[in-house]
Amino acid sequence: MHNNNLKLHLQYSTIVTCNKQPAGWANMETSGRIATTPDALDFTVENVEKGLHQLYYDPNIENKNLAQKWLMQAQVSPQAWQFCWALLSPDKVPEIQYFGASALHTKISRYWSDIPSDQYETLKTQLFSQIACFSSGSKMVLTRLCVALASLALNTMPEVWPGAVPEMVRVFQEEGGGVDGRARCLALLELLTVLPEEFQTSRMPQYRKGQVRGALGREWGSVCPLLQQLLRQGDSPGAVKARVLRCLSSWVLLDVPLSESEGLVEDCFTALPDPELFDTAVEAIVNAISQPDSQRYVNTLLKLVPQVLSLQEQLREAVQNGDMETSHGICRIAVALGENHSRALLEQVAHWQGFLALVNMIMFCTGIPGHYPVNETTSSLTLTFWYTLQDDIMSFDCERQAVYLQVYRPVYFQLVDVLLHKAQFPSDQEYASWSSDEKEQFRIYRVDISDTLMYVYEMLGAELLSNLYEKLGRILTNTEQASSWQHTEALLYGFQSIAETIDVNYSDVIPGLIGLLLRININNVQLADTVMFTIGALAEWLADHPVMLSSVLPLVLQALGNPDLSISSVSTLKKICRECKYDLPPYASNIVAVSREVLSKQIHKTSQCMWLMQALGFLLSALHVEEILRNLHSLITPYIQQLEKLADETPNPSNKLAIIHILGLLSNLFTTLDISKQEDESGESTAPPVKTAPLPPGPNPVVVVLQQVFALIQTVLSKWLNDSQVVEAVCAIFEKSVKTLLHDFAPMVSQLSEMLGQMYSTIPQASALDLTRQMVHIFARETDHFPPIKALFELVTSVTLSIFQQGPRDHPDIVDSFMQLQAQALKRKPDLFLSESLDVKAVFHCGLLSLKFPEAPTVKSTCLFFTELLPRCSDVPPVARVVQENGKLLLQAVLEAIGGGSSRSLMEQFAEVLFSLNKHCFPLLTVWLKEALQAQGFPSTRVTTEQKDTFTQQILRERVNKRRMKDIVKEFTLVCRGLHGTEYAAEYCL
Repeated sequence: MHNNNLKLHLQYSTIVTCNKQPAGWANMETSGRIATTPDALDFTVENVEKGLHQLYYDPNIENKNLAQKWLMQAQVSPQAWQFCWALLSPDKVPEIQYFGASALHTKISRYWSDIPSDQYETLKTQLFSQIACFSSGSKMVLTRLCVALASLALNTMPEVWPGAVPEMVRVFQEEGGGVDGRARCLALLELLTVLPEEFQTSRMPQYRKGQVRGALGREWGSVCPLLQQLLRQGDSPGAVKARVLRCLSSWVLLDVPLSESEGLVEDCFTALPDPELFDTAVEAIVNAISQPDSQRYVNTLLKLVPQVLSLQEQLREAVQNGDMETSHGICRIAVALGENHSRALLEQVAHWQGFLALVNMIMFCTGIPGHYPVNETTSSLTLTFWYTLQDDIMSFDCERQAVYLQVYRPVYFQLVDVLLHKAQFPSDQEYASWSSDEKEQFRIYRVDISDTLMYVYEMLGAELLSNLYEKLGRILTNTEQASSWQHTEALLYGFQSIAETIDVNYSDVIPGLIGLLLRININNVQLADTVMFTIGALAEWLADHPVMLSSVLPLVLQALGNPDLSISSVSTLKKICRECKYDLPPYASNIVAVSREVLSKQIHKTSQCMWLMQALGFLLSALHVEEILRNLHSLITPYIQQLEKLADETPNPSNKLAIIHILGLLSNLFTTLDISKQEDESGESTAPPVKTAPLPPGPNPVVVVLQQVFALIQTVLSKWLNDSQVVEAVCAIFEKSVKTLLHDFAPMVSQLSEMLGQMYSTIPQASALDLTRQMVHIFARETDHFPPIKALFELVTSVTLSIFQQGPRDHPDIVDSFMQLQAQALKRKPDLFLSESLDVKAVFHCGLLSLKFPEAPTVKSTCLFFTELLPRCSDVPPVARVVQENGKLLLQAVLEAIGGGSSRSLMEQFAEVLFSLNKHCFPLLTVWLKEALQAQGFPSTRVTTEQKDTFTQQILRERVNKRRMKDIVKEFTLVCRGLHGTEYAAEYCL
């Protein structure tokens, strides 16, 4: 049927002529709209035109969407062969013609196997004819027709159509058809341009792609002379030359040897002075020299170096005239040559001066005048080049490396100066005029510069820090000539960039730097920010030199009260409290007092308030317990009083936010307040032993506070139990405390277990299950705490089972957390499954249901549950009984998922379940596999009995190598889905 339609309508298309004028769309009859379902309407020419009119002109978005969906189905339907040629009729408007051309391309590219081989020649002839017709018509239709013919060529070369490109050239060079030579030439160039592009985007099997790539590579011999002739002809119109350059860009992406395109690339340089050809010439040059294979052609690259250097005058003129597009384009060429071929050019020792000149040209581009991104956008292109050049220099053997470093170390010191100049902020007035987007781009640009400086340090070493220190010292001590704050800030930014990631503890300039920091007249937010971040970057150094803390802490605490310095001051204090906590007790009361005042004024955003609490947690961890309790009391009493007041109020959105904020502050404080590490870490500190006296017996300070506020938290919960965010915030306090304190949390296990049980029984929420999981993980093995943990585990399990009975689909988060809890229980304390109060069979069936959830995290957690459950068949009798009676259902669920019921991304998890079944239930699995796979069409209608037998044998053999099991499952799922052997499958199996 399809083939007959194709034959009929290829013949029909021959009566179409090229001299009719398209009618306006308004003349089209458009009574009624297309039907809402594709089955309700035939895909006829008239209906397709109605659908297109509805897509373009119907104001109703729903009708537009319906039309688009219907037209997409029309495009891939068998009837497309009937309407596509008719839609190309010259009396149609371009939008209709474009759809016809697109339908043709879709049929050829995606449904090539539907086309009988005896129709290839007719189809090719008609496409040539249509391209000739549209060579003087709509450009967008012409391009789609060229893409359709390109797709046909790719499907038929090299066997059926071995000389595709020469024939294309010959057909379009023949005169006739009433089409002028210029239009024929442009049409041919468009066709030659889209041919490699269509190859790049086509989805053909890898072996076929290799064949076609080879065939296209051989066709370059026909394309290159044509392009060269057209580019060198003095009378070639600008439009033709531009198309030639585009065509070259397209072909070089096929890894055409640079030596074979050398002449054309040189011709591209002669096109650069022409403003109309500049952009396309740049693109062609950059594409040609950026191909990975081009580094083999060193002689050609050496010829290109002077060509690129000859652009320096044009570059300088562009910079002087503010011509950003030209300077950007020339910079792209220089960087492409340098970045892609630095090693090859470095190795040409005889030509070292030429390459050094290229490096200096790129340096000029890095330091191009103006502020990024407002006055220039070029300098950012060069940063990767400096990484590449450094890597290549440092990769040589020591002897050669020393020679190169003699030449290039001065270059890199110059680069540091250039980068720090580019990192400088503009004047306050100019910066205030920038948009928020420009400021954000500048921030990202400075981060890129910071990363580059950090990398350059690997080459320049300690001398770089000394260099920066000397410059900073000169400008801060020069009383005769005042320096701008921007200059000072940029030098500090350089220090910060290096100190953030490099160990500067050995550096002898840091003490002097701290002294210079104190001399800075901080009268600007950006400068103050950088001072703060620099101090933060030196936190580890301060831990080794605590005598300097007294100098920097006043700066940090003063900045803490400035909302404009919120992020920098809080993050710096947090770093200092984390790294230097054993040296901070003398300053603790002052830090706590300033922090308490800042928090009470509410000048910081929520996230910074949380960081500040974490900082205080680190700080308090190093104090005596009595001091901790005293500071905790002064710090959190105002919040406890506020929480008491809020607990008495009627719930509303305003007091909900306040409650969550207070609970968050407590959570973050308890996250880092850990006195158990005092004895472990104090030995590494320079602090005197008296600061970390042995821990006294008694409850942990965090537990003391939690016990004091426990009743209050219960009161809050009683009013907000319906609100998942408040419940989450409450659970977070205890979860973070449990994670930090571990066994020190023991005194609260009983009352927290009771509260969790009440919470979950009233309104089940995932956060309560997550906290229960933490409790099971830490306390289930402890004899004293096993009873409350057991009671809690059985209670939440029972409640969750009732949720499954009612329908768990609306609670994927609860199901996910429940499966994780069950897995944890099996791992930490399988004895929990010996209890008569626990319905193991019901839990097992919940797992079977959960395997079919669409949410990937839920399925992963459920697979984890089963991989923990199956090994327990040997030592937990209730588990053994359930698996023996219901294991076949588990296998069927896993096979169904592999057969196509679940996402391919989950196959590794299902493979692990299969592996566990094979390892721990081998005799049963042998029977179950045979029975399950006997069913016709299971797990997929695409697999044969032989393939299922092979799969069974592979599975049963694999009891040791889990990686091999995953490969077997991945391969079988592709067979089940009809994807085996495709290019997509090859990518999936990597």
